[in-house]
Amino acid sequence: MANIAIFERNEEFLTQLKNYFDEADGFTVCAAALSGDSAVEALKTANPDVAIIDPMLKGIDGIKLLDNIKSSYPDCLSIIVSDFDNEKIVNLAINHGAVYYFVKPITPQIIAERVKEILNERATAYKVSSEIRDKRKVVSLDEKISNIFTTIGIPPHIKGYSYLREGIKMAVYDPLVINKVTKELYPKIGEKFETSASKVERAIRHAIEVAWNRGRTEAISAVFGARVYIGNERPTNSEFIALVADKLILEFFG
Repeated sequence: MANIAIFERNEEFLTQLKNYFDEADGFTVCAAALSGDSAVEALKTANPDVAIIDPMLKGIDGIKLLDNIKSSYPDCLSIIVSDFDNEKIVNLAINHGAVYYFVKPITPQIIAERVKEILNERATAYKVSSEIRDKRKVVSLDEKISNIFTTIGIPPHIKGYSYLREGIKMAVYDPLVINKVTKELYPKIGEKFETSASKVERAIRHAIEVAWNRGRTEAISAVFGARVYIGNERPTNSEFIALVADKLILEFFG
């Protein structure tokens, strides 16, 4: 049973989320609040696995609340649900600890599906290697990938973000899949997200193009530890997935 905390300034949407998670299998709502100040108080007696946060909370806003959760409740994963599709706000939220960013309008069902995925990913990360755990804070593979994407400029609101993250995780767990991107990797991602392999390939390519078009060559070099793909040159989908997967494999198992 996963404990869910909901901190949402819109009372109607807060009620929708609370009712949905209360009735859904595998969840229980352990805290709910309409303001950041009330959220901080609620967290003192709650033990959430996931916090769903509106960044525009009154009093202590959602970004400050992310900092509070990150420092005081490091095992709690935070998801932002915002009215704003703004790149600066998205990056700010991710940098302050959010593992995912939704833009309204969004249904409670979609949020719940993503919460399940995040919790499953963290559970998998626990099993993959207990040696990589910091006893003070567990950093999941998903969070590491999100941090890399934020650094090099892949925004989380484009479709390729989720597809690319899934492909990288597949390559971490099975490095040989990088030799079967067309026959295996794209189709499996497509099956998971209920889309076609060709759309997966195009969305991943677009995500990489977005990052390279922003010209963050120094950030890209810092992430990969070498000056790679400078200027207009950029890696193919399989090359990029392999680069990130190799980096993570070394961090997790090296």
